[in-house]
Amino acid sequence: MARGGYTYIMTNKPRGVLYIGVTADIAARAEQHRNGTGSAFCKKYGLTRLVLVEPHDDITLAITREKALKAWKREWKIRLVEERIQVGAICQTLSRDRLRPQPSLG
Repeated sequence: MARGGYTYIMTNKPRGVLYIGVTADIAARAEQHRNGTGSAFCKKYGLTRLVLVEPHDDITLAITREKALKAWKREWKIRLVEERIQVGAICQTLSRDRLRPQPSLG
């Protein structure tokens, strides 16, 4: 049976240095990067912000996606991250609004 995985992007600031990676355990890998033990590249540039995570059912699909993203132009990668962040913010706002008590009409 195939094991799932994640493709992810780390950065140090908005529109900063980007690192694209793949892992089977995103929580552990992000923590490694934040602690400076994930990769020499992330440690050198202070990449501690996890800005994009894409889950995959099979680790080989995650690796294929990682390779494809690495071939993208930098601006495409930034646009992908910014669009996902905007969508996440909209979804968060909608969820928060749905949970907020509604005024009674009576």
